[in-house]
Amino acid sequence: MCVNTCREGAIALYDGKARLIRDDYCDGLGSCLPVCPKGAIEIEEREADTYDKAVRRSSELRQWPVQIKLVPVNAPYFNGANLLIAADCAAYACGTFHQQYMKGKISIIGCPKLDNVDYTEKLAEIIARNEINSVTVARMEVPCCAGMEYVTQSAVRYSGKPITLRVYSLPIN
Repeated sequence: MCVNTCREGAIALYDGKARLIRDDYCDGLGSCLPVCPKGAIEIEEREADTYDKAVRRSSELRQWPVQIKLVPVNAPYFNGANLLIAADCAAYACGTFHQQYMKGKISIIGCPKLDNVDYTEKLAEIIARNEINSVTVARMEVPCCAGMEYVTQSAVRYSGKPITLRVYSLPIN
């Protein structure tokens, strides 16, 4: 029951027992806990790495809002933009996300798993109504983030514009 409930593929069946095979795939939300038999899975608390205050960097965010649900399709900052469409977890997986992916781009974020909405139509409208120069997708390597790549590819196709699309799949390190 635990294996079938885990949407991230973090749990597999070995010798008739559910085992955590990729803790880096587990989203920590515990959707498996109510379904798994009592005591089958335990949440483990771990000591985090020490925080280094010297590693502060400036933000590359150029506009507000950033949530795909909230951005207006005809916002003036889209004209002439290099657009970054990011799965909202991606920024947490890469310490240099702002400098590597956001610099010089208009950034919008969403979660294909938890937002419970298909962004294809809205993204296609943003691309069709504005002079977008390029589109970059930053997503996690986990299966649930494939949705962000798919809706963006579909949106570019539906917009009818020949736009360069780059996809970066970020590993969990």
